[in-house]
Amino acid sequence: MTAVATIAAAQPRNGVTRIVSQSLTMAYRGLLKVRRTPEQLFDVTLQPIIFTVMFAYIFGGAISGDVTKYLATLIPGILVQTVITGSVTTGVQLREDMDKGVFDRFRSLPIARIAPLAGALLADTVRYAIATAITFVVGGIMGYHQVFDHLGWTVAAGLLVIVVAWSLSWIFALFGMLARTAGSVQGISFLVLFPLTFLSNAFVPTGTLPEPLKVFAEINPVSHLITAVRTMVNDQQVTGDVWLSLLGAAVVVAVFAPLTVRAYMRKA
Repeated sequence: MTAVATIAAAQPRNGVTRIVSQSLTMAYRGLLKVRRTPEQLFDVTLQPIIFTVMFAYIFGGAISGDVTKYLATLIPGILVQTVITGSVTTGVQLREDMDKGVFDRFRSLPIARIAPLAGALLADTVRYAIATAITFVVGGIMGYHQVFDHLGWTVAAGLLVIVVAWSLSWIFALFGMLARTAGSVQGISFLVLFPLTFLSNAFVPTGTLPEPLKVFAEINPVSHLITAVRTMVNDQQVTGDVWLSLLGAAVVVAVFAPLTVRAYMRKA
């Protein structure tokens, strides 16, 4: 511990390189936690498989007349739903670390105060990437061949979803700072996310919905993200929904990142 403190003291106190290095170290810590408790990945590994198979065979015939045809609608919806709901884990794990006194230990180390928060956000992008890859692979195996035929567009669509999910993780990180328990973070987050993900164009065309729900679904930002993914993978096009999704992500980060960092600094 003395050697670590000596090395840290020799580094620039506010050096960007130092902060980035320590944030990457904290991200590695987050990945080590997953390796030791792999059940933390169940939501991003099993959920897309179960939901894809279940929804494809329940709704495919009724909505598209054929399961394979329905996959072009379903897979982007499942992808966005899985990755976005996975971003809740950021706030839950931050709250758990605070409750267990892990932040008190970090406070005693010669590291940048922002490193644990930045590391948690970085580590969770790996979870988003895993969920994205599994969803596309499962879809491709079931017959959604566009994901393999147009791999470059598939990767671009996946990166778009990961960027948006990362931006949303700032919101849930703020919930983690403000809520009293990890359970309440999860409860509040899903209370917000469930209407947004299910009252969208994820599983059914918005034209089939009652008028009030149709209006909500069409202005729902989740619908725009799902449409962006569909047009990129199915039609190999970049439409206005892509730019709206990126703009929305930028606005979320601009608003919630400062609020989250401020709340975090007060507690760290």
